[in-house]
Amino acid sequence: MVQHCNNPDTDCRHCELKSPLFCYLKDEELDLVSKNKNMVVFRKGETICKQGTQMSQVISVTSGLAKLYLESPNQHDSIISIIKPSHFIGGPGIYLDQKHHYSVTALQDTTVCFIALQLFKELIDENRGFAHELLKEMSKNIISIYNRLSLLTLKQMPGRMADTLLYLFEEIFQDNKFPLVLSKKDLAGLSGMAKDSAVKVLREFQHAGIIDYKNNHIVLKNGEALHRISKTG
Repeated sequence: MVQHCNNPDTDCRHCELKSPLFCYLKDEELDLVSKNKNMVVFRKGETICKQGTQMSQVISVTSGLAKLYLESPNQHDSIISIIKPSHFIGGPGIYLDQKHHYSVTALQDTTVCFIALQLFKELIDENRGFAHELLKEMSKNIISIYNRLSLLTLKQMPGRMADTLLYLFEEIFQDNKFPLVLSKKDLAGLSGMAKDSAVKVLREFQHAGIIDYKNNHIVLKNGEALHRISKTG
């Protein structure tokens, strides 16, 4: 379930939704981040960062939900992951070219903290533990992307959609239902298929009693069948 920070002025020491990366900072470093952060609320559908633009800040999500995706000239965007509270948004541009290599858009009202890139780099230089955890986090993200791309190329459409639904049920919402904050186009983008194909597969899953729609939620009815489709592809 998505949590919301009731007090937007909460300092970084006591914020329960800060990225786990920041737990490796010393108190005085967290105080420095608190004094220099910029907290912004993005409404549903608003762009948090745009692919190809200059990166002058890094981003920590404290409430809401957002999609991270690669933009395509043919408007068939590829959604890489769903960002939830306490997740950190950075990327290879931090040290490569100071550019955003993907776009991030709010799926619902989302609060983020912007932290100046220069300050972030100073923290990396001065705190070895923080730097090591950042490298581990970026490495895990890269491996996750490799795995998702590999599955998209190897599996048929039902298997891809099953993977997407399991990702949402088990990793993002951690529940047997989730609200329809993602459009059919978003589900297609996560599954590497056209919208019409995604709608067809979802309808087949519904008719088979695997999922259902209730009160603006997608509900998991038969997890065993969904896992079986995921494995057989």
